[in-house]
Amino acid sequence: MRRPQHTDSRIGDRRGSRGGHPKTLPEVTFCAGPLADMAAHHQHAGMKIGPQPRWRGLLHPLNLAGFITWLAVAFTLPFGDAAQLPWRWACALLFLLAFLFATTLAQPSWQRTLLLLIEAMSALVLIRLAHNNGVAPALLVMLAAQIAATWPLRTTLLMVAVINLGMYLVLRDVHEHAGVVVLIFAGFQAFAMLTTHYAHTAEQARDRLALVNADLLATRALLAESSRDAERLRLSRELHDVAGHKLTALRLQLRALAGRNDAPAELALCEQLSAELLGDIRAVVHSLRDGGQLDIATALHALAAPLPRPRLQLQLDDDVQVRDTAMAEALLRCVQEALTNSARHGESQVLQVTLRQYEGRLQLDMQDDGKLRGELREGNGLIGMRERVVEHGGRLHLQRAASGALHIHAEFSA
Repeated sequence: MRRPQHTDSRIGDRRGSRGGHPKTLPEVTFCAGPLADMAAHHQHAGMKIGPQPRWRGLLHPLNLAGFITWLAVAFTLPFGDAAQLPWRWACALLFLLAFLFATTLAQPSWQRTLLLLIEAMSALVLIRLAHNNGVAPALLVMLAAQIAATWPLRTTLLMVAVINLGMYLVLRDVHEHAGVVVLIFAGFQAFAMLTTHYAHTAEQARDRLALVNADLLATRALLAESSRDAERLRLSRELHDVAGHKLTALRLQLRALAGRNDAPAELALCEQLSAELLGDIRAVVHSLRDGGQLDIATALHALAAPLPRPRLQLQLDDDVQVRDTAMAEALLRCVQEALTNSARHGESQVLQVTLRQYEGRLQLDMQDDGKLRGELREGNGLIGMRERVVEHGGRLHLQRAASGALHIHAEFSA
């Protein structure tokens, strides 16, 4: 077996020849870190994207707007009963700490839910303690945007309604126009929720578009290879059926003429040249038929190129030959599912893919550098992967690697 080739697919590889992709797209979503973790921030050729620090999410526009809102509320805290000032500051700082930690969490979780609950309770207590300044309810606008970035719109509406009910209950005994205050800030909350919701929807659409685009690029690469393979096969048949047969007939005629006693010496030379030409044509036909394997590496790189993470590291043995288009598509779909799982369910930066041929079977191994949380369960994606492998006479094996990552091993009948 010859030395395997190692290839590394990074964002933007060969992007200059494709075009049509947007340039750097700024994230404006509240808590953009958890929402746009899969978005393609940079898609210029040659740029390398590594892991982004969690604190970078704090600097996104709407998070900065949240900090400004908190500062505005903090500026009004000294106004009021001086005896309650320490408690007002305690509630405000508790809200800020919960806000900071919540914005750095990568996805909805019980920790994020707990932090948002702490924000809600501290904001309501602060609203009660600072009911005279009329600015403290602005913290609930920040909270509404965070909730919209975490849960679906219906769930968000229900939770915000409960929070506003709590605000009314804490204000009704100490504020003459508690209902009006609740309605005013409910309008601000609705604006923040809808802005975050539509920004989130736009980012999800962009992520889906990136995946569809990757799928199309990989399919186009396979179709191009399949078309070239069909053209090679057609040329080999034409050479064999037309030129080969005519050369064979010519050689037989020259041999018959060269066998005569009065035949010139040049006829023997012509017969020898025709034999050599026929041998060359047969060699070309054999080469065209044997060269019909698909360039699976190009298709895999095209599949991974639009995704910011994980980066694809491909190890492809030189003796690997994929001739069947359906087999190549099954390999692509398996790698695509592994890329999607790594991007959505983990914090991995690299997906190692190894494809080798052993004892007449294609072996595909995939493992990222993330950590598998919880029990190993097969979702719809892994079930679909198993069905594709079995359809091609193979088997799929899933296990937790020593590093804690998910290791996927698939074998196909070559």
